[in-house]
Amino acid sequence: MSGKGYSYKGHGTNSQGNHYCSRDYGNGSNAYHYSNSDGSYYYSNPNGSTYHNNGNGNSTYTSPSGYSYSSSNRSSSSRGSNSK
Repeated sequence: MSGKGYSYKGHGTNSQGNHYCSRDYGNGSNAYHYSNSDGSYYYSNPNGSTYHNNGNGNSTYTSPSGYSYSSSNRSSSSRGSNSK
């Protein structure tokens, strides 16, 4: 471990300018994220939650239990659902 509670498994940028990073938090807990040249990004967190932003102001957070919360900067509405 790096003293930060994780070690890097891998990271890099492809020819399209999309970046990824993968981390190992120990005890089977891993995390990664992608940052794309179109402004979108995705996080998979060590607690099992995920977060996706499509680069156009729309995002979805999914909790470890499967509850999803979506939001948009184009409207004031949001919705929640349990996908599990």
